[in-house]
Amino acid sequence: MGLNEWAYSLSESLLSDPLPRRWVHSLGVAKRARALAPILGEDAELLEAAAVLHDIGYSPELAVTGFHPLDGARFLRAQGADERVVRLVAHHSCAVLEAEERGLREELESEFELERPELVDALVFCDMTTTPDGVETTPSERLDEIVKRYGPDTIVGRFIQRAAPEIQAAADRVQGRLALVRSANQPM
Repeated sequence: MGLNEWAYSLSESLLSDPLPRRWVHSLGVAKRARALAPILGEDAELLEAAAVLHDIGYSPELAVTGFHPLDGARFLRAQGADERVVRLVAHHSCAVLEAEERGLREELESEFELERPELVDALVFCDMTTTPDGVETTPSERLDEIVKRYGPDTIVGRFIQRAAPEIQAAADRVQGRLALVRSANQPM
């Protein structure tokens, strides 16, 4: 079984029944990851696997700390998943800032190294341009939706507001890379 086949099967088994909306979101994030293949090269499959797995820590079967990036990454590591996928899941969408809000930053950083910046950016882009219903959106609309859903004074609300500048910057970097590839592929 290939990496992506395994990742989709695992994510579906953990999310589709207990959290169908989270499953649909994960499918949308993976679809966005596939669209980034022109800028990812040999890492395209890796990013798609991380994208479909990024929220598995929400699964009631896996929730230990209540911090889904950490719970998901620990589970994946225990399953023998590719370490780069594990690191992307652990650090997706500025997770270190939410970990700080939860008093888990040291745990997250000591257990899981950051993946290459361009892959971290790509996963941020995919997650933060996909609605909870799996539909494409803009980073600013997604950030607003998260704040409204959780409330501005909750852990998630505070963290996402702090993370907003970096999320937008990551999205801008990815869009810039896509634009360069598109312009390079234009006939002269």
